[in-house]
Amino acid sequence: MFNPFKEKGAPIDKLFVSWDKLYPFSYDKNEVDPYTRLRIILMNGTEYEANWFLHQFNRHCANNDLRREVAFIRRTEQQQQKKIACLKPIDETLLETTIGYEQLAVDLTARLAQSEPDENVKMALDFALLEDFDHLYRYADLLEHDTKMHAEALVGSYTEIMPGRPTIAHHRHPFDDVRYTINNKTASPITKLNVEIITAAEQQTMNYYMNLGQFYENDLGRQLYQEIAMVEEQHVSSYGSLIDPNCTWLECMLMHEYVECYLYYSCMQDENDPKVRALWAEYLDQELTHLHMTAELLKKYEKKDWQEVFTCGGDFPQLLTLGPNVEYVRDILANTVRNTTQREDVVPLDSVDDDAEFFVYQGQVNKVIKNVPSHAVINQEIEARGEDYRFQVDEHPIEELSNKEKDNTDIGRVKGK
Repeated sequence: MFNPFKEKGAPIDKLFVSWDKLYPFSYDKNEVDPYTRLRIILMNGTEYEANWFLHQFNRHCANNDLRREVAFIRRTEQQQQKKIACLKPIDETLLETTIGYEQLAVDLTARLAQSEPDENVKMALDFALLEDFDHLYRYADLLEHDTKMHAEALVGSYTEIMPGRPTIAHHRHPFDDVRYTINNKTASPITKLNVEIITAAEQQTMNYYMNLGQFYENDLGRQLYQEIAMVEEQHVSSYGSLIDPNCTWLECMLMHEYVECYLYYSCMQDENDPKVRALWAEYLDQELTHLHMTAELLKKYEKKDWQEVFTCGGDFPQLLTLGPNVEYVRDILANTVRNTTQREDVVPLDSVDDDAEFFVYQGQVNKVIKNVPSHAVINQEIEARGEDYRFQVDEHPIEELSNKEKDNTDIGRVKGK
């Protein structure tokens, strides 16, 4: 059993590197294993979250000595993020990268949900899973229409590409995107990890679409990024609301460093590319150092031992492995595609009152169905090819979503459908 609190990390004086060591080799987009690519996206998002959390800590801390310690760790996190981000090759397009983001969203969420013992957290994961699954389908059809490239080559045929809960049904009132928080004192180690991991991953996707969607080459593509970026904001709201808000800044910082150690160790065990695996090992050593430094800060400034935060002893639970989840996704589709959220709960759409905020909001943002970008993208593809683009291993588990010549805009949005 691996316990990061009992492992030595890299020497503190070896954490900063020269520019020639900061810029990495990039993978070959035509040869890379899809799950190597997804691990790179995952760890880039994890480092992004670490950086922004530490910036927020800096802005809410009045002690400059502590702020200097936080700045030291943050600078190393910045180095890690910059190197990981540049593993992406220059010739990988915005939309090709987007397919990777959505494949990660599907397979990561499915893996976390299958390991999750907390019913409230699993409910949130399973619900958003079907939405990211549908996003993958919408972007894949945009890719086929604009470039004639089939996304199944990018996902390695490991992840199906077909409709999930239609994106038009994802647009909910903000009141319905807030979940119940977990309690870090009683939550299982895997629950605490799952909540932090999925929040960071979805936040990265939200920020990617927010910042880069407007650079797409045509108006409909820009509109699709805009629409799905709004849904990702909802997902980040949902997942972020699961995090225990009663932890102190240093307790949260310790949790962030623990998550990074857990993920780098998991990626290292799972990685089949020797160069990338060496990078995961190098950054695990650095994160072990960050973890020990943060534990010392917790002791110094809050008079707490790390064991008060990690009451189960700090041993890693089951490691995260990325891989296909076809049957799990199909099962969730078959049983929950008609669900929506109402306040903290996931409920069947048919149980929601006709005057609920969901229907009011839907009426405001989806006034003219044909103009909704996620729907227009599929219609455009159907008009051009006679049917939409999909990659399926079997018939769709929902009959109403099996028609390749017509995009369904009712499921999960119109009662009785």
